[in-house]
Amino acid sequence: MKNFEYYNPVRVIFGAGEVSRCGEEAKKLGTKVCLVSYKELSFLKPLLERIEELLTKEGLSVYPFYEIEENPEITVVAAGVDLCRKQGIDLVIGVGGGSAMDAAKAIAAGVYYKGDLWQMVYSRHSVVSAIPPEKSLPTMMIPTLPATGSEMNLCAVVSNRALQEKSYIWAPCLYPKTSIIDPELTVSLPPFQTACAAADTISHVLEIYLNGEDDSDLQHYFQEGVMRTVMDNIDKVLADPKNISARSHLQWAATCAINGWASPGDAWTPIHQVGHVLTALYKVPHGASLAILMPAWMEVMYPRKKDIYFRFATHVMGICPDGKSQEEVIRESITSFKAFLKRIGTPLSLTDMQVKNPDIPLIVQQVVKISFGSDGYLACNPPVSQEDIIEVLNKVL
Repeated sequence: MKNFEYYNPVRVIFGAGEVSRCGEEAKKLGTKVCLVSYKELSFLKPLLERIEELLTKEGLSVYPFYEIEENPEITVVAAGVDLCRKQGIDLVIGVGGGSAMDAAKAIAAGVYYKGDLWQMVYSRHSVVSAIPPEKSLPTMMIPTLPATGSEMNLCAVVSNRALQEKSYIWAPCLYPKTSIIDPELTVSLPPFQTACAAADTISHVLEIYLNGEDDSDLQHYFQEGVMRTVMDNIDKVLADPKNISARSHLQWAATCAINGWASPGDAWTPIHQVGHVLTALYKVPHGASLAILMPAWMEVMYPRKKDIYFRFATHVMGICPDGKSQEEVIRESITSFKAFLKRIGTPLSLTDMQVKNPDIPLIVQQVVKISFGSDGYLACNPPVSQEDIIEVLNKVL
């Protein structure tokens, strides 16, 4: 195992119906609330109206900032920062999926940040020039999507449309003070978003499992448990959207996948680095980009780490190895994993997302610019080259 430090101060309130406590919990953190959610409210409108009512019932002043779109843009974050400064906001609450929660975190940190907000972002890995925030307004997260895990980590992902880039803010001050994780809030999710969320959760642990430290017994069992939990429950939810038990398992798996428990000292997510570029250039939804990339990545990379891919085949995909070579078992598991993704309704190619004739050299160029290290490789175990990325992309056309 690698040496590591671990810290996670987030207070979690989990369970069906717990959103009813948001007013009393928010009152412990502030009096003037910036409520952050989506520009297109659609099915979230009744929930937001209820949350506003619960907050005002406790005597809190509420300032809605319903301006967030998928892959929150740094200029929109800046507008939220301006609102908070102008109104003297002392608590930011994010309601929604990863985009809403990440925007809420970035806004809360931006209030105290001096200078260009994009400077907070780790947008280059070859020469780190980011200056992460050191202070933030307190935040509360109320997730409505079982995917991102932003409700219990120190990360926020934001985009810069002018630069066509998407990357991370990573700082201890981004940990929420409190997160209310209520699986009932995911009941109205459409099937496609539900399936893509499942792919996102799987990817958060699969990438570390396949590309991280080899000597990680407990982490590997934990990662397998998260993947199995998602795979065992996603079909139940798609068959019966009101199955709160299955939704609870999906929601907690999503939180645990990326709160640090699965990856102490070992947090390689190379597939995400490619997926972010597909989102920035072609607006492929985040979870969809990962569903597209994961099987192709496995097909290209498995010859370098056959033991862990064999373990994935037998421990996660349930492939019986009797009478088969290691190679046959691995290939069968990749085929089975692709079939699982297809069955739950995620895309398996860029064509499925209406991305025709993608500019592969440009995609690779962006991945290299943002995510490659000074050694000319994408950091993981083993390191990944530009040629590897090209091979993966050619499999997802």
